[in-house]
Amino acid sequence: MMAAALRQRRLIERLPPVRGRLTENAPLAGITWFRVGGTAEVMFRPADREDLASFVATRPHDVPLTVIGVGSNLLVRDGGVPGVVIRLGRGFADIHAADKRVRVGAAALDLNVALAARDAGIAGLEFLAGIPGTIGGALRMNGGAYGSEMRDVTVSAEALDGGGRLRSLSPDELGFTYRHSAVAEDWIFLSAELRGERDEPAAIARRMQEIQTKRETTQPIRTRTGGSTFANPSDPAVKGRKAWELIDAAGCRGLKRGGAIVSEKHCNFLINTGTATAADLEGLGEEVRRRVHEMFGVTLEWEIRRIGVPAGNAPRGAVA
Repeated sequence: MMAAALRQRRLIERLPPVRGRLTENAPLAGITWFRVGGTAEVMFRPADREDLASFVATRPHDVPLTVIGVGSNLLVRDGGVPGVVIRLGRGFADIHAADKRVRVGAAALDLNVALAARDAGIAGLEFLAGIPGTIGGALRMNGGAYGSEMRDVTVSAEALDGGGRLRSLSPDELGFTYRHSAVAEDWIFLSAELRGERDEPAAIARRMQEIQTKRETTQPIRTRTGGSTFANPSDPAVKGRKAWELIDAAGCRGLKRGGAIVSEKHCNFLINTGTATAADLEGLGEEVRRRVHEMFGVTLEWEIRRIGVPAGNAPRGAVA
């Protein structure tokens, strides 16, 4: 009887007090680059790491937690996200660059980290200028671009485990592989220490500009997109061909579903033309995967993170 009564209470009424902000039925579409998706049953914006740690430790253990960044590589399904969505803010975005090291909060934008390193004369982090998103997301997926990735520059990281305890992680414990970290999914990254080499800021700036120019030339970055959709396959059967090459060869360039389309400019990007739903985008991605598998026998792995439930499955009290 008690368990049934708890289930009938609104989630926000069951959560512990916080110093940050709790918001019920928080819209998520406006903070994702695709501009689609439902609401968070509850959104939590912690004031600082102590507020976050206390919340994680004392929340009801049947309440799922989902951490998001700036929504650059994220697809929120139309039915929204049950449980609590955590979004780290300014209290987690500090950047301190000195000598050859940069200490950075998980909510710091990758581009801002690259700029801070440039200004401090620290080379080796230029690739971050080509990764839209935050350091927390880059740690989670071993983000990389233009020949470098996080495992090349990460000295250590801090995270909260599923019980709200602070953990320090070495590179071995981070377990970086291609577009993946071995850290448990319910751990929340807080910060990282990155390393580089000394160089002149002007030289670093030139390399960053080359990256920015290449991105603008080859990618549909000024559209409603979620970045690279599928990871490059490691299957030797396709002899090192990139995901976009397989997608193109399978005849998917310009393929449409509802308001979603496979980019003509770079066919490993999906675009919301303005009327797409999350179901349109995910369905189009699955059709791309089906066609590539049918032609090459290779199963493309999603690089875009997909969260939430389909329309019609929104949690009680949430508005999709």
